[in-house]
Amino acid sequence: MEFTILKYFLAGETVAAMASFVGFFQRMWTVVNPPQPAKSANAIRIGLLGASNIGPIAIINPARSHPEVIIAAVAARDEAKAKKYAEKYGIPTTFASYQDLIDDPSIDAVYIPLPNGLHYEWALKCLEAGKHILLEKPSVSNATQAQSLFSSPLLQTPNPKTGATPIILEALHSLFHPAFQTFLSLLNRDNIEHVTTTNSAPKWAFPTNDIRFLYYLAGGALMDCGTYNVMALRSVFGAEPEECLEAGIRHLPKGADPVCEEAVTAKWRWGNGGIGELDADLRRGVRWAGWFGWVPVIPSPVVRVKEREVVGPVREGREEVVTRSVEMWNFLMPFLWHSIVIIEEHVVREVGSKKVVKQWTEKEMEKAYNWMEEGKKGEIWWTTYRCQLEEFVNRIRGREGSGVWIDGESSVSQMKMIDSAYEKAGLPLRP
Repeated sequence: MEFTILKYFLAGETVAAMASFVGFFQRMWTVVNPPQPAKSANAIRIGLLGASNIGPIAIINPARSHPEVIIAAVAARDEAKAKKYAEKYGIPTTFASYQDLIDDPSIDAVYIPLPNGLHYEWALKCLEAGKHILLEKPSVSNATQAQSLFSSPLLQTPNPKTGATPIILEALHSLFHPAFQTFLSLLNRDNIEHVTTTNSAPKWAFPTNDIRFLYYLAGGALMDCGTYNVMALRSVFGAEPEECLEAGIRHLPKGADPVCEEAVTAKWRWGNGGIGELDADLRRGVRWAGWFGWVPVIPSPVVRVKEREVVGPVREGREEVVTRSVEMWNFLMPFLWHSIVIIEEHVVREVGSKKVVKQWTEKEMEKAYNWMEEGKKGEIWWTTYRCQLEEFVNRIRGREGSGVWIDGESSVSQMKMIDSAYEKAGLPLRP
């Protein structure tokens, strides 16, 4: 349900509340049942490595509404599993091994949603075959691997069939949605003092033996939900941090992997003096609220930015100071719902004594389910994954698109920041 509905009802704005409610369900209906246009003759044929749980929302469903994309094949180590998956999602071809799919000359691009520790190996094999790659986050296990992958000469080697050089994209899907880009456009980066990001999953979502918690597969909270926090911090500051100041982890319960964390907090300093903090938890306790005590309340992914600016003299001996906070609720999947709240606290004070002469607060709210700028393609029901797929195809086709992209240098910097937190926390880098 939309974040603002309760507020509208409490204010007596029932018409606005109902419109918000109806809009939500219209979007969700179209997300699940997207239009399916005819496929173009030269549609990009994508193969999936693994019969993954994330595949349907991340690429299978988004591809249905894209006229230039066909999900052509799936490969799994268990061929029976691949066939069952293919039948369920209408995929025409299955392979009994990842390599067989990669070697198929009819496959143009490969989606890699394998466990983190397998990304580097299979991404290189895809590049060797000249395939384009949509690579699930995190791109690889550590910064050394990232540097090796994204500086590989294979990225400059033309595909013998098409003559095109491979495109590789780390799938940090939230970055591609107009809501997150709108949020970034509202920031004054020079004035940022402090940023906090939170992201979590409820404690019951993943058992302690899940692959997300296996060190040898490059698991851990920071390598899972925490990657989005890192992306958000880097995007907010528009730069890379100078130093990881502190980091702490919460170990898994006794009996689970001893060097793999279920939760992590970390703090970095940026060149402008701003501080960015991260709180990522894959097993957060769930609060219970509501009139009857049975409504689960799971913390929403939030980015909070605090800015401070001395505007200057408003008259002789007085100055105005503006403290501004910009919060984005549900930055992870804003297509479901989101809210961008801007609060400005104005203080007029005496220059010498700092005595407050006048103060007031201004507040506004923004939403962006589609691009506002002309020339940027999108629909109000597009998910973050659909927006991401659009830009992946645009890059392969050589089109400008929305202009949002994650290049190899950015993916290397992403892993360097993750590594710095593990080092500060005293945990070994993911292998």
